[in-house]
Amino acid sequence: MTEIYIVRHCEAQGNLKRLFQGVSDFDITETGAKQLEYLKKRFENIHLDKIYASPLIRTRKTALAVAGGRDIEIKDEPGIIELNGGAVEGKPFKETFNSIPGLAETWDNHPEDFAPPQGEKMRDAYERIWNTVKRIAAENSGKTVALATHGGITRCLMCRLLNGDITKLASTPWSENTAVSLIRFDGDLKPAVVFYNDASHLPKELIPQRSRLSSFMGGEKK
Repeated sequence: MTEIYIVRHCEAQGNLKRLFQGVSDFDITETGAKQLEYLKKRFENIHLDKIYASPLIRTRKTALAVAGGRDIEIKDEPGIIELNGGAVEGKPFKETFNSIPGLAETWDNHPEDFAPPQGEKMRDAYERIWNTVKRIAAENSGKTVALATHGGITRCLMCRLLNGDITKLASTPWSENTAVSLIRFDGDLKPAVVFYNDASHLPKELIPQRSRLSSFMGGEKK
């Protein structure tokens, strides 16, 4: 049996400022630093053979918290980086999505068709994360590893594993900052989701409540 823990990064400046973070390298916030302290405690008694981190500040710091000072190899893994937003990278959701007709509606209601100008298509990210996780599982047969990654890419992965179809992406919940998910692979590398989006290590005040993009931009809350 092979186990892979999927950990979303802690809160970063882009989350707080409502920017499209994507592959932009924002540092973490004060809240994010507090979240990492709780994440560190959660993993302190969980054996890990290796940790893979998306090569950005927010995910590297999350990986360090998961390691908790233990002598665990942390390896940069570009295959688990967030979707590249291209023309919307690092820009405010409200301002940028209003300037591109239909983009906000697609993001909220048909995210499988999201394809930002000069960026990565959601369908490509959906395939990328699955191919990467399959490879990591094969390379670590019988071991337990963790991935410090991102909200959008985790959502793509869990949509495939739980729903089997990218058209169900809109109904697949987002994971919270530092939320943990666990996937187990049997000897034939068949995956099973043990749990998804578990942020029980965080006190309520460290779980920011953010609405969908449509409500953030002035629409009805959903």
